[in-house]
Amino acid sequence: MTAFFLWLVLRDAPFAEVARVIAGANWVLLLAVSVPAYVLVIYLRALRWQHLTAAIQPYRTGPLFRATAVGFMANNVFPLRMGEVIRSWFLAREAGGSKVAIFGTVILERVIDMVTVIGLAFAVLAFLGAGHDGLIARGAILLLPVAVAPSLVLVLLEVAPGPTTRFAVRCVHPFSARIAEFVESALGRFSEGLGVLRSRHHLVRVVLYTLAIWLVASTAPLLAAFAAVGVEFGSASQMLAAAWITQSAVGMAVALPSAPGFFGPYHFACKLALEGFGIESETAVAVGTLVHAVFWLSLTGLGLIVLRVRRTSFGEIDAAAARPTGPSGE
Repeated sequence: MTAFFLWLVLRDAPFAEVARVIAGANWVLLLAVSVPAYVLVIYLRALRWQHLTAAIQPYRTGPLFRATAVGFMANNVFPLRMGEVIRSWFLAREAGGSKVAIFGTVILERVIDMVTVIGLAFAVLAFLGAGHDGLIARGAILLLPVAVAPSLVLVLLEVAPGPTTRFAVRCVHPFSARIAEFVESALGRFSEGLGVLRSRHHLVRVVLYTLAIWLVASTAPLLAAFAAVGVEFGSASQMLAAAWITQSAVGMAVALPSAPGFFGPYHFACKLALEGFGIESETAVAVGTLVHAVFWLSLTGLGLIVLRVRRTSFGEIDAAAARPTGPSGE
């Protein structure tokens, strides 16, 4: 999958031209804006996670920030988005709580993000009107089940945990009684992490932090990359629309199976989105490459710093990724 997307990225963008654009970029501007912005993204995600985990137990921002940083680092180096499992393990180790219940809040967070990027794509495309590449809109429509189906399961677990759990157990039990026992225990713990759905206060804060993450902090590196390579747009509103559409395209693309760090889908999403605004292929690929490089290095570096400060070896992280959570959730 990664090789296929990289082929799509480079097939009509001369490598020499892409390299020329990257070499001429204003790296000082790019790094000065992007690195703090990615740290801010982690901080805002930690603040949002504080409200998502409030039903489990009160967590301080520090452990949430460190766990989020380690989780993003792990997503950049481990396959299958194992950073989500590692993030839950790291927070439980740092501050206590059930790993399964915490993981439930991580799943809820991912559903919120997916709904946000799909909604953002439709909103910006509606603002731009006809004439823009419909592939992003079609992609958003195709990914709607990815967002809607988990949302329905989460809502059912919240409003009717007993019947939902019993239905899941009945579906699994004919195949394995042991797995059915695990599912019953895990869903019980999992539903503990969905208490945010009962609190208007927490829901409002979650929405505000989500908007800040996607509309501000995550957008700043793209705007910095546009300026760093001298991309010209017709107006400030067009530039902001391009950044948000690119953000949405990347958010949808990284939901696809790919190598650790989202190499390939990330670059293709940037190229596809920016070409829709009339940006030349080599410039669009250069912007995607620059943004992804700073994203990968910043978040991987931040996670490694946390591991160093907390005296956690990479071997422990590797073991946590390989070790499934038991039925007890401990």
